[in-house]
Amino acid sequence: MTPDKQLERLGLFDAKVPRYTSYPTAPQFRDGIGAPEFASWLGQIPAGSAISLYLHVPFCRRLCWFCACRTQGTQSEDPVIAYARTLRDEIALLARHLPDNVTLSRLHWGGGTPTLLPPDEILRLTEAIFSVAPMAPGGEFSVEIDPNEADEARLDALAQAGMTRASIGVQDFDPEIQKAIGRDQSYALTKRISDGLRARGITSLNADILYGLPHQDRARIADSVQKLLSLGPDRVALYGYAHVPWMSRRQQLIPSESLPTPQERLALFDTARALFAADGYDEIGIDHFALPSDGLAKTWKEGRLRRNFQGFTDDQSGVLVGLGASSISRFPQGYAQNAPATAAYTKAIREGRFSVAKGHAFQGEDLMRGRIIEALMCDFRVSGTELTRDFGASPARLAALFDAASARFGDMVLRDGADLIIPPRGRPLTRMIARMFDAYDSAKAQHSAAV
Repeated sequence: MTPDKQLERLGLFDAKVPRYTSYPTAPQFRDGIGAPEFASWLGQIPAGSAISLYLHVPFCRRLCWFCACRTQGTQSEDPVIAYARTLRDEIALLARHLPDNVTLSRLHWGGGTPTLLPPDEILRLTEAIFSVAPMAPGGEFSVEIDPNEADEARLDALAQAGMTRASIGVQDFDPEIQKAIGRDQSYALTKRISDGLRARGITSLNADILYGLPHQDRARIADSVQKLLSLGPDRVALYGYAHVPWMSRRQQLIPSESLPTPQERLALFDTARALFAADGYDEIGIDHFALPSDGLAKTWKEGRLRRNFQGFTDDQSGVLVGLGASSISRFPQGYAQNAPATAAYTKAIREGRFSVAKGHAFQGEDLMRGRIIEALMCDFRVSGTELTRDFGASPARLAALFDAASARFGDMVLRDGADLIIPPRGRPLTRMIARMFDAYDSAKAQHSAAV
């Protein structure tokens, strides 16, 4: 049986599964976790800890059709400026609950389009953040950058504010594909912004590129990857385009008949993957690539790679605090998500309370199962010894869980003593194998394709 036939027999080309940037996944979050729980969890952070902070800016000048993120369009700076004022109020509220001497191991601004913030607002926001929690030694401050919305003044402000890493959205450089997904962005513009960042001392660059886009074939993705490689990014996220028009109405503008088949999607991924490998990038987890000199590759080689809502990370902090509408925080006790709608978020902050609307308090085997899933996604290997040490799991319980995965996937998973391993031939199935350890009913949640 050919590899593709075996993958087909195991259901890869039909499966819809979570991306597992959290466990439980966000569709499992429920009411019952609100501002009091969030404030309590903040208060339990040990004094002097280094935490991560995520700041969400939901606005875009134009809504790209491929995007399924929670965003809203604006042609004016007024709502962006008003939102930045609310963020500063939220930061002040956070300051009243954080223990003493907390620092930031990571600060990340995402969206939406953070670079819609005017330069003076960028500086006000960073001043507000660092007055509450300065960067820890070796900490990173990263910002997602849309080259279409990144002028010289904004790049100057980000550099002045202390940004150390930029994340540039590329998606694809082919003009026909860009037109089909509503995202015009030339290679020349992207190079100009990349060069501008480096000229300002921002030497760490990330890039996102998508496979599975309309009209994409192996020749086109190879051309886009080679153009991207010429920019010399330190890290690349090679994400599969998630066509979920039932969740994101704008995706209805993309004709489904122009999309590659699941088998073609796998070929697109393999084409891009081979080019990154040939250019000296290490393959990190299921969909990231990094130069050996980058912190992500070093952390992966040390077996300390982690996974969170931004994908794979070298951040070791056990606390991630989310600011802004729809942001999700993670604590040792559970998850807390802010109100998704900007109006509801703003109302709560103006009333002097956190806007947490739902979440999940860890219970039962949540932490153990979450670690199994994270280890599979990061390392393709789960250590039974680690699970016994950290979660008190009995060898019999782990054997039962691992046996179920072996029964479902055969030689696509292997046993090595107390460990479970996904060999290279089984790695396209990683998200499906991870789902075997998900104790929550995801039947009602509509997830993206497994490949």
